[in-house]
Amino acid sequence: MADGAREPLVQVRGLKMHFPITSGLLRRQVGAVKAVDDVSFDILPRETLGMVGESGCGKSTTGRAVLRLYDITAGSIRIEGAEIGSLSQTALRRLRPKMQMVFQDPQASLNPRMTVAAIIGEPLDEHTRWGRRERLDRIYELMDAVGLNRNFANRYPHEFSGGQRQRIGIARALALNPAFIVCDEPIAALDVSIQAQVVNLLEELQERFGLTYLFISHDLSMVRHIATRVAVMYLGKIVELAPREALYADPLHPYSQALLSAVPDPDPSLAEKVERIILTGDVPSPSSPPQGCNFCTRCPQVMPVCREIEPETREVSHGRFVACHLHDATHDPTGGRTPGTRQEPNQQGVTR
Repeated sequence: MADGAREPLVQVRGLKMHFPITSGLLRRQVGAVKAVDDVSFDILPRETLGMVGESGCGKSTTGRAVLRLYDITAGSIRIEGAEIGSLSQTALRRLRPKMQMVFQDPQASLNPRMTVAAIIGEPLDEHTRWGRRERLDRIYELMDAVGLNRNFANRYPHEFSGGQRQRIGIARALALNPAFIVCDEPIAALDVSIQAQVVNLLEELQERFGLTYLFISHDLSMVRHIATRVAVMYLGKIVELAPREALYADPLHPYSQALLSAVPDPDPSLAEKVERIILTGDVPSPSSPPQGCNFCTRCPQVMPVCREIEPETREVSHGRFVACHLHDATHDPTGGRTPGTRQEPNQQGVTR
């Protein structure tokens, strides 16, 4: 749960990432894929914000945009108080040490022609002027931290298992002592037996080094294990943001309800009691989202207003935010503001 007494480490306001669609000989823009469309959130120091949603909803694009691996279309991104949303890639270089990324596919994200020592040491080569001895000591220290044998320092990525390769990627991300790490589905390409080991490692490293995570994943069970708060995305927008236990116990948005109803329960007696919510239809194209609520074409509780007016994101209880017309009439801590009124983002990073 966000704590108003602490300043957020990461503040994202109105983030948009639109990819142009061009056509014709002159390659004129005829539209845009709205991969991320007006997303706002905060992440507090030492917190893990989980981000979930189905494929194509914009989770990974959000993570990459927050680190400015893309030049964003619009919005504000502040990390440790520094605005990075409008900086050039050259100006961003000096800020890279404080924000790093662990990629989804460890096979594709590691250079097959470089040894483990060279991969982990590459950030040190780029951002420090350390000598060979100091650099090697740091590489060994990082290998120890992620549970890799020092004797493997001169081996190549193809000689390791998937879990070991992901540990190499995590060690590389830690090389410059970052404050913030985006974990872009770091367990998706791993065997189930290895996933828990990697997540436990991330938790241990967070405790040891005081790290802050944006943890992106399809695995709702794993997000429940590691996240402090959870943001649910659908078609480029955050539809619900809430503390972990509150969201899993009582999801408020119809899409969150459908998503969580699909999570298998290990207890057969409880699994039989779960009512599965089967969504009909296909996800609309992000290049032409529906009028009103993005979810109105598939929502089992759709109302006429949903097809006309985009819902405001409201705080319906302490720390719980939802963008749904079903909750327009619930207690509104903003003082009864009506949908459509322009409002400023609050501490949790969504408009009220």
